[in-house]
Amino acid sequence: MQYRLESIRRSKKESQETLAKLINVDVRTYQNKEKGVTQFKQNEMFIIARHYNCKVDEIFLPTNFENQEVL
Repeated sequence: MQYRLESIRRSKKESQETLAKLINVDVRTYQNKEKGVTQFKQNEMFIIARHYNCKVDEIFLPTNFENQEVL
């Protein structure tokens, strides 16, 4: 699952290491979360959203969410 997080992080010129430190995880763990291999914990999502002054759903809804059909 691809989130908007990566594009937001890159537009702010921040490294994955910076975000890993922000949520207090190893860089490799953060990379897996950003790739969608593992999921962000709820508290991590709120920390990142606060950091970027955004709503959680603006960052963590899948990038193709608008194209998905609700069943």
